[in-house]
Amino acid sequence: MDQTNLSMKKKLAQEQLFAAYKPLAMTYDEYFAATGQAHPWTNTVVRHLESLGRDEFRQRARLASANFLEGGITFSVYSDNKGSERIFPFDPIPRVIDAKSWAHIDKGLKQRVEGLNCFLQDVYGAQKILKNNTIPREIILGSPVYRKEMQGIRPRKGNYIYIAGIDLIRDSDGTVRVLEDNVRVPSGVSYVLENRIVMKKAFPRLFERHQVEPVEDYPNRLRRVVCSAGSGRQSSMAVLTPGVFNSAYFEHSFLARRMGCDLVEGRDLVVKRKRVYAITTRGLKPLDAIYRRIDDDFLDPTVFRKDSLLGVPGLVEAYAKGNVTLANAIGNGVADDKAVYPFVPDIIRYYLGEEPILEQVPTYICDRKQDLSYTVENIHRLVVKAVNEAGGYGMLVGPKATRKEHQEFARKVRATPRNYIAQPLVELSACPTWTQRGPAPRRVDLRPFVLRGENTMVLSGGLTRVALVRGSYVVNSSQGGGSKDTWVLSGDGK
Repeated sequence: MDQTNLSMKKKLAQEQLFAAYKPLAMTYDEYFAATGQAHPWTNTVVRHLESLGRDEFRQRARLASANFLEGGITFSVYSDNKGSERIFPFDPIPRVIDAKSWAHIDKGLKQRVEGLNCFLQDVYGAQKILKNNTIPREIILGSPVYRKEMQGIRPRKGNYIYIAGIDLIRDSDGTVRVLEDNVRVPSGVSYVLENRIVMKKAFPRLFERHQVEPVEDYPNRLRRVVCSAGSGRQSSMAVLTPGVFNSAYFEHSFLARRMGCDLVEGRDLVVKRKRVYAITTRGLKPLDAIYRRIDDDFLDPTVFRKDSLLGVPGLVEAYAKGNVTLANAIGNGVADDKAVYPFVPDIIRYYLGEEPILEQVPTYICDRKQDLSYTVENIHRLVVKAVNEAGGYGMLVGPKATRKEHQEFARKVRATPRNYIAQPLVELSACPTWTQRGPAPRRVDLRPFVLRGENTMVLSGGLTRVALVRGSYVVNSSQGGGSKDTWVLSGDGK
């Protein structure tokens, strides 16, 4: 081959977006098979992105980043001494899911959320599941997020879970597994909607060539679901936020604006005659429904934390009387306590009489002597998690940690075993992600959002979180992760 042809070939390789891309060994790749061929449902996406070339793609990636900067799409990191406010990292290569895979996920998520709602009805009611020892009684009643104050209080229409965010992963075989349930105040959906807006601006022709399920109607659906348990009159709704210093404040204001309702803090509300009112310049405005983004502990200082300045005195009494809908219900944390997670398949079997559709990760409960011994002895190969931490905090990734970290974490687990679970390190699936050197595989998870009202719907797609750091398994934004637009294809996706 002469020098000219060699030079042209080298230049072509530099221009082709995926020319140097290599899937990770022993890892399911969201775009490519082990042979290097694109999956049937990603093939046309790959071809279109290749046709842009690296220079054009790089320009569009910059355009996407500029849109996030101009839009003030941010999140906060409390532990960052350099300043808490950051632009949310966005990757412009979309994650693509075929229609058949999504149908399986959709069905499994609806089943799981229904089972968890039945569980909450029972745990705060007759507690039949505890009496027959399907779940050890001490696991539930010993949970720091079980709210005994809510025992016997049934929310409107028995609905505890209006919004759920269920974290999913694919293992090395491509099997979808539930990693974690979030049924308290799940966050992240605003980034799903903003990601789609930005992608349409940066890659308009890409959407023209693919049948991608829409996500834009989520705020309207959310409002309808939260108001579906209303009193029958025209529901007046508000979003209750802790305030501007909360890490998810951007999302609170975004959703309130998109739903066409007020964004309020605790100081903007008052309870009179066991009804909740918003304080406005025109007087008191009755509220029938509240989408609350405040944790249980801070909701009502007359019932929970006495020092809370974020909540509303008397709110729990109004809720108990059925005069206001709270989405989600108070006390939901017991359903997504990580120590309860291993029992969710049994919960589904018990209440629904069905086999779980979605698999989950094998889990060791450190409160059990045998599991505790195994965890401590094998801590170097396990992922150990604090049961009521979030955002990637309170977690040890054993294979990536040092011997000193193993020893320190083992001491914590021995001291308070009820506070920890352990799981084998699952080889998360990887997706092409834009880096300074071009596309490279980075590990991802997925948080679909489920709305449960008179009917249950799953937002087509969800928040794909990506570990931007090479070799990392931690996808949380607070730990250096970012996000992608998630495409669910209609029909054959072509």
